[in-house]
Amino acid sequence: MGLDQDDTVIRRRLRQKMEFISEDAAAAAEPTDAQLQEFLAKHPEKFLEPAQLSFRQVYFSTEKRGEQARVQAEQLLTELQAGRGPADLATAGDPTLLPPDLQSASPQLIANTFGSDFAAQVEEAPVGQWSGPLQSGFGLHLVRVDERVAGVLPAFDQIRPIVLREYQAEQRTQSNKEFLDSLRAKYDIRIEGPAAGLFETTGAATGAQGGGTN
Repeated sequence: MGLDQDDTVIRRRLRQKMEFISEDAAAAAEPTDAQLQEFLAKHPEKFLEPAQLSFRQVYFSTEKRGEQARVQAEQLLTELQAGRGPADLATAGDPTLLPPDLQSASPQLIANTFGSDFAAQVEEAPVGQWSGPLQSGFGLHLVRVDERVAGVLPAFDQIRPIVLREYQAEQRTQSNKEFLDSLRAKYDIRIEGPAAGLFETTGAATGAQGGGTN
């Protein structure tokens, strides 16, 4: 009856089945430790434990203090760098829901809490002394970094399951690409009509991906 023809749902399901077949073939071969270690050496950034930062901060509200926020923050900074300043830093700045300190915090946690701009600035702040004022979306901050621990790559034995997972994911992606390339090579793909002009300068590879004809 031809009910399968021009049926988007059936076409999508057939495509999924073929992808499953391709992925199963890629997962069939269990990699050796040597292959996994080679993969780890090529992609260490995937497995680095994040850097950790411990710091304290004093907050100055630009909304509350206006232009005086920076002036007053710099005045307190001079006192703190000279070893003076209030004994209770919580009373030195403005009230805020932001934490007065973070311990062993990852860059992502700092960005989530204070914003990505602040996280980038505090990453450059010196260790063991007060610095600033640093700008965030909330206002200005004086910051003292107490400890900075660089990201480290764990030993292979500690992360082997994670390396295996990432290796297999890459193999599935590569297998699917090779499978689709082999199918595409069987067809003469043409782009006609108004859409053809969009692909005139994009090159053969991009044009093939845009074809989708079978």
